Amino acid sequence: MTGRTPHPPAAARRGPSPAGRGEQTWGSAAATAAACLAAAGISDARREARLILALALGVEPAVVLGYPERALDAAAAARFDSLIRRRESREPFSRLAGKRAFWTLELALSPETLDPRPDSETLIRAVLDRIADRESPLRVLDLGTGSGCLLLALLSEYPNATGIGVDRLLGAVATARRNAAAAGLSGRAHFLAGHWGAALDMAVDVILSNPPYIPSEIIETLAPEVARYEPHEALSGGADGLEGYRELAPEVRRLLKAGGAAFIELGAGQTGPVAAIMGQRGLVLAEVARDFAGIERCAVITPEKG
Repeated sequence: MTGRTPHPPAAARRGPSPAGRGEQTWGSAAATAAACLAAAGISDARREARLILALALGVEPAVVLGYPERALDAAAAARFDSLIRRRESREPFSRLAGKRAFWTLELALSPETLDPRPDSETLIRAVLDRIADRESPLRVLDLGTGSGCLLLALLSEYPNATGIGVDRLLGAVATARRNAAAAGLSGRAHFLAGHWGAALDMAVDVILSNPPYIPSEIIETLAPEVARYEPHEALSGGADGLEGYRELAPEVRRLLKAGGAAFIELGAGQTGPVAAIMGQRGLVLAEVARDFAGIERCAVITPEKG
């Protein structure tokens, strides 16, 4: 289940194709499409139109900007029109492209994976700050791995580390495996389907997790790019947004080594409640890392010292 709600494309509702009719140049086609995107409520519409045109043409965006006088052939115009209609319906550009840059990696996406956000890179920075030895042979576990973004980013920084990513959605597991292969990390990253760490019996140095943390009743009020196109299983944290943390806490306590640490993404304002949930399982909030907007985004969790 992806939670997507069918919506007729905005261009279809308005009638004319965003690519226009007759022969167009790259520049004129982008300008026409930008007007359509702006009318659909998309900010920075001119830039997005150029990015989408570059995607349709199979060229770098700088080429589109540098050669506006080039003619747009019929095949490219059809591809461009289809992509613009999808973006008018608020499908994110990353999903049009089927990929997203995260940390130093380029990751494939699928309907079963979240679109990784820069906020989640806070977890990677927090690990790097806490574990200075980049040669450390860490054993890493990523619970709710999605595209594999967190695990693969961390393994790219610790060349002797190995890890396992777990996700309940088979499509996410398949996507994560493809991303590991593309990043040259298949030998150190393994992915399996399951519910959190229930199928595992091991002890790890690092646990990563970006659990669902949005209260279920507000998901439909989020930006259409999120509400319509992100998998609801990866968004909904139950009525109060904290159900994922309640499920995660006993797994962290069971699987984390005595000297290890878990790095768990937080929603805005959730630090206190998450610390309390972890505390009920003998876990301590050791520190909190903020994202670039200053929001407390990563809880660093350790076992209580006996």
